[in-house]
Amino acid sequence: MQTKMISIAKDFSTTPAGRHAKFHPASGEAFRDSILLPALRQGVVTVDLDGTAGYGSSFLEEAFGGLIRNGLAAETVRQRLKLKSSMTVYSDRIWRYIEDEAERVAA
Repeated sequence: MQTKMISIAKDFSTTPAGRHAKFHPASGEAFRDSILLPALRQGVVTVDLDGTAGYGSSFLEEAFGGLIRNGLAAETVRQRLKLKSSMTVYSDRIWRYIEDEAERVAA
């Protein structure tokens, strides 16, 4: 199983924004589908959240909660996803979005 480090600022965009790619090229959907989901299917991924202008809830929910909607099991996400951030509010939100979507799918 591979281990990969992804820096959103360096590998994707310093200004991530929005939920859907049709509205913004640096959307949560674009990040999830082009970078995060393929990496998680290969192994363990550490996502570095530092270095951007910030994150809106729509970006974070789509990128990370959307993992569950796009076929990854919640347990796989819990085991393979690691978050690195100097602002714990972002990592706390991400885990909440993942858990909320896991509960919704299970219901």
